Amino acid sequence: MIELNKFWWMIKKELISLKRHPARLVSIIAFPIIMILLFGYGMGGEMTDLPIVVVSQSHGNLTDLTLDTIKTTETYHVVEVIDDLDEGKRRVDSGEVKAAILLPSDYDDDDSQQKSVTLYLDSSDQMASQILESSTQGIFYRLSNVVASQTSVSTQNASVEPSIVHSLNNFKDDISLNINKIYGNIKYIDFLVPAVLGMTVMFSCMMGMGATIAGERETGELARLFMTPTSVATVIGGKIAAKLLIELVRALILIVMAILLFNVSIKGGIVQTFIVLVIGALCFVSFGIFFSARTSTQEDYAQIVMPFSMPMMFVSGVFYPIETMPWILQKLAYVFPLTYLNDAMRGVMLKGQSLGDVWIDLVILLGFTVLFFIIGVKRFNRDV
Repeated sequence: MIELNKFWWMIKKELISLKRHPARLVSIIAFPIIMILLFGYGMGGEMTDLPIVVVSQSHGNLTDLTLDTIKTTETYHVVEVIDDLDEGKRRVDSGEVKAAILLPSDYDDDDSQQKSVTLYLDSSDQMASQILESSTQGIFYRLSNVVASQTSVSTQNASVEPSIVHSLNNFKDDISLNINKIYGNIKYIDFLVPAVLGMTVMFSCMMGMGATIAGERETGELARLFMTPTSVATVIGGKIAAKLLIELVRALILIVMAILLFNVSIKGGIVQTFIVLVIGALCFVSFGIFFSARTSTQEDYAQIVMPFSMPMMFVSGVFYPIETMPWILQKLAYVFPLTYLNDAMRGVMLKGQSLGDVWIDLVILLGFTVLFFIIGVKRFNRDV
């Protein structure tokens, strides 16, 4: 039988206890606000302003019309119009832009020969490449059907004067679009798996360190450990090494299961993929050390870490490209280490890049690792 007076006192006790754990109270209030913002703005955005270059080797009315159409289409953000074909391809290959639209030298010639335009496309970003392919096909379909002066050529944001249309009369059905997907046809599962592997490592490392440090502090195991003449750096370093060994096995299982279950191809090789995951695991283990340095219970640790780990999952491009998000979330993405792990994983698995090609991502992850480790050791509370 419930004693009502004591029942209400128990409720009051639990609410009062939040005063002793301000981080938990802040998390309870902030976490739902953060999540609704991320779902509403981060995952509900439209994919616009995708960076591209236009390689134009021709001059004339059709070229001007094409450039105006591309520049006024919201899908694209035209970084630059250049005339160097190799430079345009290099920018796509290096990841500076998502695509290059190549207008050949005979594009404006007034003859009966069909013009051939090429979309040089980074297909590793599966969702962005689909949008770019669809938009570009639509633009050149409309341009290839320019008719006499009675018809005005229209796009989403602009219309062309009849005098220009009249001068383009001879270009009807005269433009073909060739699409060069430099990494082949990428399925959504191929796009998703590398980031899901990274996300899984992130969660397992961060939550595992909460159980290891905050959990042992809560049960008193950490207190008994510090009764021995052992430094904080030794304790933390040993726990990181042990957790990393566990994550090595987990990472290998993840890679093998992705290949067996989803037939995921790893163009850069299993060994390089494994190394990238290990570096990511090391980073997030240190991240867990950083957050567990002063938490006294596992519940406190979970409440503190969730407002960081969940936004990181949504903002870092795991499920949707970063380009779909508002600009402020795009900037925020590059504060989170998961963004760099995702980029390195997709570079190796989808693009066939080597570790040398993704060295910037790896250096940033190692930088986060050193930073989190140093701060965690300095902040570590051994007074348990």
